[in-house]
Amino acid sequence: MKYKWLNRKDNKKLIVFFNGWGMDEAAVKHLEPEEYDVIMLYDYNNLDMDFGFAGNYQKKYLIAWSMGVMCASLFDLKYESATAVNGTLKPIDNEFGIPLRIYDLTLRGLTPVSVKKFVSNMFKDKTEDFVIKRDFDNIKNELAVLKTYSANLDFHFNRIIISSDDKIIPSRNQTAFWGIEPNIDAGHCPFFLFKSWSELL
Repeated sequence: MKYKWLNRKDNKKLIVFFNGWGMDEAAVKHLEPEEYDVIMLYDYNNLDMDFGFAGNYQKKYLIAWSMGVMCASLFDLKYESATAVNGTLKPIDNEFGIPLRIYDLTLRGLTPVSVKKFVSNMFKDKTEDFVIKRDFDNIKNELAVLKTYSANLDFHFNRIIISSDDKIIPSRNQTAFWGIEPNIDAGHCPFFLFKSWSELL
């Protein structure tokens, strides 16, 4: 696992953001940090991570997106709150996540062109103006490795955001897992509807 500080100003409060598969900061770099430091975790080719930085903060908050929901559940940093955005604790699952057949077909057929198509499918109406800059072989391997992980099903998220038109992890499957209806009018990537990180807490 890798990390990148999106804001580090010696604030007392920290937002830990577990990103989605294949992503960098493009989808969230516009969000205002306000009084929070923000660290982004990404690249789940392995889950090795030193969380020593967390001890420097009085309060910690979790925001996890997509495959990051599963990965975040494996590390309990004693958060004040935890938000799951368009993800479940069973993200590769016929009933509660991406159907297994679709996941396997995506993995087998993954190309730089299909990655661009994936980005386009993250949005309800239009593709926001960003591209994934991570290495293709890296994200292809990440997609394969994610299939080998299992979430901590006892991890508690106290806020769930489900988009109404999620083409990546079907909205109906998220509803089946969490037991709530979609509550935001967006596609898989809803972050451009927000201006600040605090709106997601």
